[in-house]
Amino acid sequence: MTKIKTFLARASRGAVFAAALAALGSTALAQTPPAPGASPRIDAIRKAGVLRVGVVNNPPWLVQNTSGDGEDWAGPSWMLGKEFAKLLGVRMMPVAVSHETKVPALVANQMDIMIGPLNQTAERAKIIDFVTFSSTGVCMFGRADNPKFTGAKTLEDFNRPEVTIAYFSGAGEEPLVRQQFPKAKLRGVANSGSVAPIEEVMAGRSDVAPLNRMLWPNISKKVKGLAAFPKENDCQDSKIFEIQSGMGVAKEQQVYLDWLRSVAQRMQPALTAEERRMTQNLK
Repeated sequence: MTKIKTFLARASRGAVFAAALAALGSTALAQTPPAPGASPRIDAIRKAGVLRVGVVNNPPWLVQNTSGDGEDWAGPSWMLGKEFAKLLGVRMMPVAVSHETKVPALVANQMDIMIGPLNQTAERAKIIDFVTFSSTGVCMFGRADNPKFTGAKTLEDFNRPEVTIAYFSGAGEEPLVRQQFPKAKLRGVANSGSVAPIEEVMAGRSDVAPLNRMLWPNISKKVKGLAAFPKENDCQDSKIFEIQSGMGVAKEQQVYLDWLRSVAQRMQPALTAEERRMTQNLK
C-alpha cells in the first residue's frame, strides 16, 4: 500500500510539473512571433523596423496625451500595440486616421493594424478581421428637459418620425442606429473630437444620441442638463448595442492574425485592468 501511495504521489507531482511546462510552453508560444517566411506581413514589419498602427482618439481604449509629458497615447489599445512591437523587435509608428477613414486606410495598407479600437460589426467583418479584447453597451442620452427623450419608456419609443437621432458618421454605432431606428430621423455628423455628438443634442438639433456606457458617468458630471437611457445604475447595465470591440487587420493574413490574437489573449487581464483605470481617470 505504501508503494502505491508513493507511486501515486510521484505521478501527481509529475502531472503538475507537466501542466506547468505546458503552461510555460503556451506562454512562450504566445510571445514568440512566427518564424521568417511564415507571415509576409510580419516579414515586412521586421524589414521596415516599424509596426504601423492606426490611431484615433477613442477613450477609454486609446486616449491621446496632449500634455507634452509622457507617451503620446495611453490605454489598453496602446498597451497591446506596444507589446506587439516589442515582441517583433520593432518600434511603433502611429498613423493618424479619423473614424471615417480608419477602415478604408486599413484595407488600403496604410497601416499594419488599426489599434483604434474598432467595434466588430457584421459589415466590417466582411472586409477585415478582428483581434477583440473588450465589449461594450451603449447609453442613449438626451437633454433632461426634452420630453421626446425623457418620455421614452422603452428603446422602441425613440423609433418615431418626430425623434431625431444623431451619430458620428463612420463610427461603429452608425449601422446599429440605422437598423434599430428606421422610423426616426437620423442625423449623421462628422466627429469634432468629442466622444459623442454632445453639441448636437445640447443645441437641440437632435433629441438623442448613442454614447459608450463607460463614458456616461464622466460625461454626466461634465455636461449638466443631460439624462441617460436606461437610467438604472447610471446606465452601466445597458445592453443596448452590446458588441465586441478590439483591433482590426486586413483579410487573408491568418498566421499574423492568429499570433496577434494569442498575444491579446495572454494580455487580457492587464488590458481589462488598464481599461478600468482609464475609465476612472477620464476627464
